[in-house]
Amino acid sequence: MEELCAGIKFMNKEHKDFFCRNLLKCRELDIYHMALIYCLGIDRTVREHFENVYDLKAGEIRTEALQEGWQTSGSVRVIRLAFNLYTNGTASVDDYEDEEEKLDECRSYAVEEIFCCGYAPYFWQAVRLRYPEFCG
Repeated sequence: MEELCAGIKFMNKEHKDFFCRNLLKCRELDIYHMALIYCLGIDRTVREHFENVYDLKAGEIRTEALQEGWQTSGSVRVIRLAFNLYTNGTASVDDYEDEEEKLDECRSYAVEEIFCCGYAPYFWQAVRLRYPEFCG
């Protein structure tokens, strides 16, 4: 695992430990899971509620987590980027029936909405993990 983590910028020891522990539990060791697990590990609140966000056994994201009461402005950013890198889309938009709510949720995935925070350097690392062929 140390070889896999070489060169990866982690926010802190808890982030690195979370990544190493949960990546090994994933159904596949690929760039999608690496970006997802890395990203979900950035925020302490998301780490504490990881089971509410991703089902390791089924290999499925839980979009309804974005509407839970424990969310913070940072945690929703982390989760939306993680979901986007994992699914290549705006996964939680379909959780809404009202068209205006769907549009609002879609706008929440905009780069400005996600990256304008202190987590941006780690978000870039998640993008590098997901797109190694373009980020070198």
